[in-house]
Amino acid sequence: MANPLLNDRDVSFLLYDVLDVASLTTLAPFKEHSPETFDLYLGAVRDFSRRVLFPLYKTFDAEPPRFENGRVTVHPKMRGVYDALTELGISRVSRPASVGGQALPLTVSCFSMAYIAAANGSAAGLTMLASGAAHLLEAFGSEHLKATYMTKLYDGTYTGTMALTEPQAGSSLADVETRAVPQADGSYRLTGSKIFISGGDHDLTENIVHMVLARIAGAPPGTKGISLFCVPARRNENGTLVHNDVTVTGLIHKIGWRGLPSVALSFGDGGDCHGWLVGEPHRGLSYMFQMMNEARISVGVSGVATASVAYHEARAYAEGRPQGRALGHKGEGRQVPIIEHADVRRMLLRQKAIVEGGLALVARASFYADLAAHAESEVERREAQLLLDLLTPIAKTFPAEKGFEANVLAVQIHGGYGYSSEYLPEAWMRDQKLNTIHEGTTGIHGMDLLGRKAIAGGGAALAALRAEVDKGVALARTNGLPEDLANAVAGALSEAESLTMHLAQLGLSGDVAKMMLHSADYLDLMSVLVVAWQHLCMAAVAAKKSPANDDDAAFLRGKQLAAEYFIRTEVPRLHMLAALCRSGEDSYARVTAAEL
Repeated sequence: MANPLLNDRDVSFLLYDVLDVASLTTLAPFKEHSPETFDLYLGAVRDFSRRVLFPLYKTFDAEPPRFENGRVTVHPKMRGVYDALTELGISRVSRPASVGGQALPLTVSCFSMAYIAAANGSAAGLTMLASGAAHLLEAFGSEHLKATYMTKLYDGTYTGTMALTEPQAGSSLADVETRAVPQADGSYRLTGSKIFISGGDHDLTENIVHMVLARIAGAPPGTKGISLFCVPARRNENGTLVHNDVTVTGLIHKIGWRGLPSVALSFGDGGDCHGWLVGEPHRGLSYMFQMMNEARISVGVSGVATASVAYHEARAYAEGRPQGRALGHKGEGRQVPIIEHADVRRMLLRQKAIVEGGLALVARASFYADLAAHAESEVERREAQLLLDLLTPIAKTFPAEKGFEANVLAVQIHGGYGYSSEYLPEAWMRDQKLNTIHEGTTGIHGMDLLGRKAIAGGGAALAALRAEVDKGVALARTNGLPEDLANAVAGALSEAESLTMHLAQLGLSGDVAKMMLHSADYLDLMSVLVVAWQHLCMAAVAAKKSPANDDDAAFLRGKQLAAEYFIRTEVPRLHMLAALCRSGEDSYARVTAAEL
């Protein structure tokens, strides 16, 4: 059997048994849907992913886009892939019918994204970026911008980008220097440079719509002076698309995600780059956070998908690769498949725990996003938003960081074949590394989690998390899981709460540097907590279900074993991380450049 990309049973189990996504159909936007419509869409996506996308993965990795005569061209087979993804409605499936969407819950579309990302992540990048750009215009754009660009972004006629990063600024958006000068006709003239712009140029559509952060002349310094602009690569003049003075200055040669072009752009070299303000002046960064946060969840989905496809490949390889003999039978009998060796099963179980825990995490974050937007009461929406905000940096980071570890294990299981390009794990490992950098590095998300999200609302976010984790702990005890599992997660929650209060007090006393010293470790600690909670919930639900057959029994038993492994091996590390955060150990803060 070809690589399944994701385990379909995992998807169904999470959707219907753990999260009860059917409950969302009681909410107004989703009343036309049912589990049948969810499964119909997921079935179409998984079939296309396995039949078309996955066989092209190696081709796109080996033959990346080219930059010639000032333009980028992608692999010729990308055209058919892009058209098919557009036909599936990937970029608009979760948007309302009023803008051409199918109003599918984000919780469901999260899994469709996972199948696509596991099969061929870079192939879907353009549609995902178009969706984010269109949603920005839907939320904040004028009627003119919606009519001119949003509709064509959603239907695939145009693609879009998020043009934030500049060569001199990197992730420090306070240092953005791109300028926008107002014109008499209400437009602006932009000048400046952007770099690492995914999908910034290609030959698939007649236009690309760049969502650009820039400063209006005379704007305040720092992030308070940033505005958002819609800047097409080609503007419409009397019904004709003409060059809008947006120039590709270089193609980035990436170690992974090779099918999706990443470019450097220059705006207004000829003084004729027209842009249109989105929303109000100086509020661009707050608007862009909508697209950024959506993209962060998408990166998390990509991370777990990339780990998943490699896990399934490693498992299949281990089942079919004979080597060595069982312990105690040296030199006797036939060789056994390497999956019979305990250390190989250790590596596979670790991959399984990372993949299944990460998949549950991004699905739960998506579930909270659905509730934050559509729950019936304001209280429910506010609480769901707090939980979504808290989980977003974790849902972006855990699948990327631990997913990379899982991908390394897939290479390891393949042995000497693992680091050869004839086998796929090395390519997926390269792809995965980019997920730790895309949409903010791990260090940035650690500071965001500790400095903003965990202390939001005077502790309201953590209180909301406690209520949810307590439900999981209670379910585990009711359903008869080993007591040490529930106790470990409950203890981890208390440790995280106590540590957060301690660090917050440091910040309130004025010692922000000491508070934030171990913010990356704090993010790691919180990741252990929330993923242990996911595993506890999955194991608790599995313990309650009656297996229909031997395969079903093995599936449900696998959930409990993955939970036992993750909770018993990772939660002790959480307490070590908490001690480190409390200690104020500052060797890397004190070391100087000369001493490194």
